[in-house]
Amino acid sequence: MRSMDIRPCSSLVQEGPLMKSLSVEGHFTFDRNEFAAMDFGNRFHFLPSAVLHPKNTLDIAATIRHVWEMGPGSELTVAARGHGHSLQGQAQVLHGIVINMESLNGKEVQVYRGRLPYVDVSAGELWINVLHECLKYGLAPKSWTDYLHLTVGGTLSNAGISGQAFQHGPQIQNVQQLEVVTGKGEVIICSKEKNADLFHGVLGGLGQFGVITRARISLERAPKMVKWIRVLYSDFSTFAEDQEQLISMENAFDYIEGLVIINKTGLVNNWRSSFNPEDPVQASKFISEGRTLFCLELTKSFNPHEIMKVDKEIRSLLSQLSYIRSTLFVTEVPYVEFLDRVHGAELKLRSKGLWDIPHPWLNLLVPKSKIHRFSEVVFGGILRDTNNGPVLIYPMNQSKWDNRTSFVTPEEDIFYLIAFLHHAVPSSTGSDGLQYLLSLNNKVLDFCEREHLGVKQYLPYYTTQEEWRAHFGPKWEVFARRKSAYDPLAILASGQRIFQKGVSIL
Repeated sequence: MRSMDIRPCSSLVQEGPLMKSLSVEGHFTFDRNEFAAMDFGNRFHFLPSAVLHPKNTLDIAATIRHVWEMGPGSELTVAARGHGHSLQGQAQVLHGIVINMESLNGKEVQVYRGRLPYVDVSAGELWINVLHECLKYGLAPKSWTDYLHLTVGGTLSNAGISGQAFQHGPQIQNVQQLEVVTGKGEVIICSKEKNADLFHGVLGGLGQFGVITRARISLERAPKMVKWIRVLYSDFSTFAEDQEQLISMENAFDYIEGLVIINKTGLVNNWRSSFNPEDPVQASKFISEGRTLFCLELTKSFNPHEIMKVDKEIRSLLSQLSYIRSTLFVTEVPYVEFLDRVHGAELKLRSKGLWDIPHPWLNLLVPKSKIHRFSEVVFGGILRDTNNGPVLIYPMNQSKWDNRTSFVTPEEDIFYLIAFLHHAVPSSTGSDGLQYLLSLNNKVLDFCEREHLGVKQYLPYYTTQEEWRAHFGPKWEVFARRKSAYDPLAILASGQRIFQKGVSIL
């Protein structure tokens, strides 16, 4: 774990009085800023010299413009911090300025009902709050992440994906307009029609071209209830084939995700508290021990008066799948309860002191043509168990992604997200310890590189620009040009380790 570095930055020591005299409605803090050196990964801890708590967009613009006007000789960089869910210190800055974007939340969330409804919201607002406000009007965003206690700006700077992405695309695909503060301190409104280059650049742009301060998100009619279904497979090929079939169908399920289960016991029994087996007798005979299994998780949204119709549709869809028949488990929950399902687990982990521990996550996008080889070597060899966090696996359609954004996907029509969501026991030197899990990640990455699988990282982490060039591939030239245009001094998001202030961008 990296320790906090609390040496003063010479630039900020000299500029401190000027920072304090900046005309902002919010305020700066110059001490007790340790929270800004923490994130969900809990591995990197870089202490900033100041934190801006803005009241509005103009506060952010004034601060960035001040750093811009200091010129290339200044050491200062700026990072926008949302809910602190970054994994590798991406929203931290050593000796720089962190913008506490959550200071902007609680501002007016404006819901517009019409033929094409949308919500205008601060980028510092949590998605869970956006959901609750939209539901007052019977509306909701179309695409989600599995965890809703993240800021709007944070997920839009990456992609924002979950089990709805096969149908609606990622969250960045469902944005109509953005307000952005560039690395020059300019406030720019952008969309597909206006300032389109910046609009596409900041979506999935890892904070490199501007700080998203407000977003307009597309909405749809919100259902009241969800049928939530889990089934199991023992054969990966059958599991993958069924997933790919489902994401190609019209009006099938609304959410499709998969889960890898290795060396787990009592699996079906653990579900019984919230999921009901369709055939209790057969389910009681199912034994999960000693097998690698694959769980397919599905939902179908509905309103109460549609229950008979929806049940019939679900039976028809399930009849086309080849899962283990005794493992069909179903439950029925309110729509909002399903979307916010991870929060309940969070509260339990927090109560046990197991939330703020290291999370050496690894998220990969694997082309469909390579997924069977990946499964054979990783799930069949490298990964010995899944007792240190879930392993997600589900496919997405390339056609639902806009290649004009900064986000990089594998170059195939269908690709899979593989998410190794590890948690490490801080004091352990065994298989649940941080170093072991990091070595496991490295083994997976080494295998992907050795066999040229064409894998891309989601929530990427690299330490050299050469690695970033390889990551972006043909998109690197556009990415670097946008950086030169909108943040030529490389002031923004230095924690991503893509560009270094004072070093030529192009």
